[in-house]
Amino acid sequence: MVKFSHSVFAMPFGLTGLFLGFAETREFDPLILFLVVFGLVFVRNAAMGFNRWADRKIDAENVRTKDREIPAGVISTRQALLFVVVNGLLFIATTYFINPLCFYLSPVALTVVLGYSLTKRFTALCHIILGLGLSLSPVGAYIAVTGYLTLDPILLGIAVLTWVSGFDIIYALQDEEFDRTHNLYSIPTYLGKNRALLVSGFLHFVTAAVLAFFIYTIEGQYLAWTAFVFFVCLLVYQHLIVKPNDLSRVNLAFFTTNGIASIIFGILVILDILVLSFHHSFSFPAI
Repeated sequence: MVKFSHSVFAMPFGLTGLFLGFAETREFDPLILFLVVFGLVFVRNAAMGFNRWADRKIDAENVRTKDREIPAGVISTRQALLFVVVNGLLFIATTYFINPLCFYLSPVALTVVLGYSLTKRFTALCHIILGLGLSLSPVGAYIAVTGYLTLDPILLGIAVLTWVSGFDIIYALQDEEFDRTHNLYSIPTYLGKNRALLVSGFLHFVTAAVLAFFIYTIEGQYLAWTAFVFFVCLLVYQHLIVKPNDLSRVNLAFFTTNGIASIIFGILVILDILVLSFHHSFSFPAI
């Protein structure tokens, strides 16, 4: 039920938030790195599993999704729910070993990422809720290191929110007719394909503006600005290849383009942070 292609969206931004925290504290802690990575994996598993469990009847009626594991009978509803519960508890347990603030906020984060799967039943803003869930990855990772928040991870979180919301609207174009006939809510069903793409484009414009401000505030150098240019180019590219009357390349825009954009952005910005940190006192815990 959990696809790697879905997982690459949040992880690079989570790691970017993590290294922002290391740069803030001037100390690299491999244990925190280990715990954050596993925490992101557990919460992603829980969210993906709950989405498949909650949508099992809807997926069975949709031609595009009827072959997913639960409607196809590969995984039972009980197995799926057990998977969600175990990963949710592992996520909370992981945050306990990070710091008290992460632990106290973990149920809130879990509620947001699980709750998204129910929102398309009553609001067209479901895409924003999905974006909010993934935006918690850089914010939470930063808190894991520092125990507090500053402007930088918040900006990164806002960028993730608008980026994910924008490309989820593009992905939802495929189900516009199905969602409308089954009383499900989305921006495409509410506004139609043409205006939905305009909303997606606006959200991605905000993404680009916020990312530029983020790189400026962290005093990013060549690597970070290269990451920004590459990311924005791929944002523009996905809007060029998806048309209201031609959705044949939605999966290319959704999975491939955004996955590559996230990975490259994360790698280059983290390297930029490390280069900047190299010029300051950067310590490692004693072993």
